[in-house]
Amino acid sequence: MNAQEKLEKTWKDCKRVLKVSRKPDGEEYMQFSKITALGIVVIGIIGFVIVLISQLIGL
Repeated sequence: MNAQEKLEKTWKDCKRVLKVSRKPDGEEYMQFSKITALGIVVIGIIGFVIVLISQLIGL
């Protein structure tokens, strides 16, 4: 498979993805936002706990 065939296949794949994709509605957008915010909070809490433990141990 040469470079031109790879480029054509990639272009066809991109067009196929764009055909089936759609813009999320308001409810779906809010759900994604809440899940993302929850993930950020969880990662922040884990980081805080790690720093707290390292401060208590004296590292």
